[in-house]
Amino acid sequence: MKKAISVAVLSLLILALGYFANRSNLSGSEAANPAASSTEKLVLTGSSTVAPLAAEIGKRFESRHPKVRIDVQTGGSSRGVNDARSGLADIGMASRALKPDEAELRGFTIALDGISIILNAANPLTTLDKQQIIDIFTGNITNWNELGGHDAPITVVNKAEGRSTLELFLHYFDLKNTDIKAQVVIGDNQQGIKTVAGNPDAIGYVSVGAAEYEAGHAVAIKLLPLDGIEASVENVRNSRFPLSRPLNLVTKTEPGGVAKAFIDFAGSAEVNDLIEAQYFVPVAH
Repeated sequence: MKKAISVAVLSLLILALGYFANRSNLSGSEAANPAASSTEKLVLTGSSTVAPLAAEIGKRFESRHPKVRIDVQTGGSSRGVNDARSGLADIGMASRALKPDEAELRGFTIALDGISIILNAANPLTTLDKQQIIDIFTGNITNWNELGGHDAPITVVNKAEGRSTLELFLHYFDLKNTDIKAQVVIGDNQQGIKTVAGNPDAIGYVSVGAAEYEAGHAVAIKLLPLDGIEASVENVRNSRFPLSRPLNLVTKTEPGGVAKAFIDFAGSAEVNDLIEAQYFVPVAH
């Protein structure tokens, strides 16, 4: 009887040792490959122009990679570049080309966009030349009647520091931000559109894609031509519109892993429908 009990106890000990050894091996395997047991997060920060598009691309990417989560945060192109450079973000978003002092970073163009001057739809003016726009934004022209419009003071709506739209506007019109005499300073495109739509005497500048979309959905704004070229997505696509820009994803070094997979996906024809749905222009593939 004692012998039978000893054999039974020994058998149980062997089974227990085998169980714990197997659990140890499994834990080691999971430690070596954490992606097998946890969700990987990819953080994107930066341009408010790129962010909505990146979020839509992120949703589609997540549907194909269930263990990846895409976190998109705004704050302007400067934030995107700085966060990518410092490692606070896996990928920065910039609605402009990289500058010479950012040459150590990697930029990946996923779409094209233009910047349009916008007026309230009730404003009778339909065009302004380059010098008139400069004079309005620098305070040399302060009433619409000086341009054949209503007798009303002009409300200049400018973009906040750190916004690439501001940088491109200043570069195109050869101005400094200190030259601008603004009554209102706004952040993202939607805020700019809402401000101009709500003020019949306002003038501002925003993304062509965002403005064309909102104007086409009964929002009270209109886009002005520039150098005689209509502000439209089509004219950005055919390279006729003079004030256009690349929409970039930015990394500190050559991307790898899930960051590379996301950037490759964002630059592929598989997301062209998402790009066009937001009135941006897909890059050539």
